[in-house]
Amino acid sequence: MLAVLYEDNHLLAINKSAGMLVQGDATGDKPLVELGKEYIKEKYNKPGEVFLGVIHRLDRPVSGVVVFARTSKALERMNTLFREKQTQKTYWALVAKKPSANEGTLIHWLVKDEQKNKATAYKKEHPQGQRSELSYRMIKQVGSFFLLEVKPVTGRPHQIRVQLASMGCPIVGDVKYGYAQPNSDASICLHARSLSFVHPIKKEPVTINANLPSQEYWNLVD
Repeated sequence: MLAVLYEDNHLLAINKSAGMLVQGDATGDKPLVELGKEYIKEKYNKPGEVFLGVIHRLDRPVSGVVVFARTSKALERMNTLFREKQTQKTYWALVAKKPSANEGTLIHWLVKDEQKNKATAYKKEHPQGQRSELSYRMIKQVGSFFLLEVKPVTGRPHQIRVQLASMGCPIVGDVKYGYAQPNSDASICLHARSLSFVHPIKKEPVTINANLPSQEYWNLVD
């Protein structure tokens, strides 16, 4: 059952489960975009192919808001909003170590190793690196963990994961970036909590919020 967060004639937003692909890859596992097409086809009794455009992605082990476009016009306009940084993305992350400062801005140059599917963060400008920026603040301590609110300025692959790890705060379950052990469900405790933008057709402000997953560590958060 898809957790639909927002739906109109132009957009479909879903609360993605950790472990699910947004778009198909070599694994052949059914991605969220195909499940979204099936949902629309069944709900509206649509004949033939259903259009659903991928605007942005979340890493497979990450949960939270994913927005798709139901028309090519909405896709084109949403792509422009993302490209021109006219969206506001907020993530929640659980980390095992308290940051040295309760809030701050991180700037790195990220170099992605495509073969290993892993990024490396450099504090100084790197010839192959992409400048990456985010701000964070600590919300509270949760058991032995710390809940951070993260707002990325740029949208690089694995950006939040590698930038938090670079300040000594790897995300719970993220063994790729230095956490000691995986989560039992192969998720990592990074959740796309909300996404705000001006609707590409209606020109109204939209904010889409996604509830936290029902997962052993997230369940500690009130």
